[in-house]
Amino acid sequence: MAQFFSQYGPLLAEGVWESVYMTLATTALAYVLGLPMGVLLTVTKRGGIAAAPRFHAVFGWVVNILRSLPFLILMFFVIPFTRLVAGTSIGPTAALVPLTISASPFIARMVEQSLEEIDAGVVEAAECMGATKWQIVTRVLLVESVPSLLRGLSISVITILGYTAITGAFGAGGLGNLAYRFGYQRYQKDVMYVCILLLILLVCAIQIIFDL
Repeated sequence: MAQFFSQYGPLLAEGVWESVYMTLATTALAYVLGLPMGVLLTVTKRGGIAAAPRFHAVFGWVVNILRSLPFLILMFFVIPFTRLVAGTSIGPTAALVPLTISASPFIARMVEQSLEEIDAGVVEAAECMGATKWQIVTRVLLVESVPSLLRGLSISVITILGYTAITGAFGAGGLGNLAYRFGYQRYQKDVMYVCILLLILLVCAIQIIFDL
């Protein structure tokens, strides 16, 4: 055990850091895009505070198409764009591009679901008191849906962590990269098992934090 960690300890520590970095950075970037997208889907639906059924239909289809693309195919498809944005298609920072593109529509639907849980009577009461659409969004919808948004955030973070393991197999780094290079290509099952254990511990830590 001591020999194993003396040999692979630094690599595992770097893999954990890269996985956490990709997960947190992607979550932040994806929410910057996904949160407004989810709000738009909610307020522009029929009966929403800024109803625009045609826009909602088209935008909904765009979100659905992006969400339905398999992540592996999307990752290869956006390689030119990744190189344009990050200057390379390899490494943890480059992986943020396909991860963000893939996670944003998923988060948009999670946000939409959370906002739709708000009682319509609360929105109507805010309108009767003269609240503007912006005030209803920022002070009613988003505030009232915080518990649900946090539950969605926990699911999103864990899902994105799983995506980072996939990108690791294609040169993005992280625990997925270690499991692929050592566990799969070199048949070092002990490294793969430790990587799996570390990913499980990360998921458990994330869930405990959000439960609290």
